[in-house]
Amino acid sequence: MTDAKCILVIGGTGNQGGAAARELLSRGRDVRALVRSPDKPEAQALQKRGAVLVQGDMDDEASLHRAMTGVHGVFSVQALAYEPESLAAEVRQGKAVADAAKAAGVGHFVYSSAGGAERQTGIDHFESKAEIERHILALGLPATLLRPAFFMNNLLHYADAQGERLMSLPVKPDKPMQMIAADDIGFFAATAFDAPHTYIGRHLELAGDEITFPDVAEIYERVTGTPTRFEAQPIEERMFEWFAEAGYRADIPALRGLHPALMTFEEFLSRRLRAATV
Repeated sequence: MTDAKCILVIGGTGNQGGAAARELLSRGRDVRALVRSPDKPEAQALQKRGAVLVQGDMDDEASLHRAMTGVHGVFSVQALAYEPESLAAEVRQGKAVADAAKAAGVGHFVYSSAGGAERQTGIDHFESKAEIERHILALGLPATLLRPAFFMNNLLHYADAQGERLMSLPVKPDKPMQMIAADDIGFFAATAFDAPHTYIGRHLELAGDEITFPDVAEIYERVTGTPTRFEAQPIEERMFEWFAEAGYRADIPALRGLHPALMTFEEFLSRRLRAATV
């Protein structure tokens, strides 16, 4: 028997999966979280919030089938990959999760991909997600594809700077970057499960802000009080070429209409640094 409230979250101990699980729990959903190590602190924290931990692995087909027994929906995300071996593993795992969902008759499958994945970017870790997207669509799953832009969470790398904060990146100083907080990805995942008639079949690019990296440096200085400057580096890698040439295309005003609390980078940074001091 399928539990209409129950959602299986893949990657529940990560940024996106954790955000989706927390948001689903806050809305009264029953959440199962597929975890490799139930004793991991992140897994234990999720269990304390009310999630049911299911030990398993995306490379273990039997564990995927066990985890999906009786669930209504699945949130699927795979670890970020760069090298050929890890990219191949990402594709294999993403397809395995989709295949298991198809076999289980899952009512709603939400996959977190990447902004621009459908546009033949030539970026390896976007193309891997595009391959998984095509597989999901070929299976005919009742699916929602979320395509997040650049993660605000990535910029927390600079949070602990002492003295002067230097942001040295291979990007164009005058080219705005669309970006999204992981918590807001969780919001849209949960909203998709709450409104299947609206979201099944939709492919939604996600961003909450669009600013240049000199803007990011100014915000960091304003929020932290630490002198911060941006330094542009030569653009050599394909991903940064794509950022300079094309970039993400999320309709931020429309997204804010769906989610008025969608975070800007300044709101995100202020909240995260305030939470870290509590």
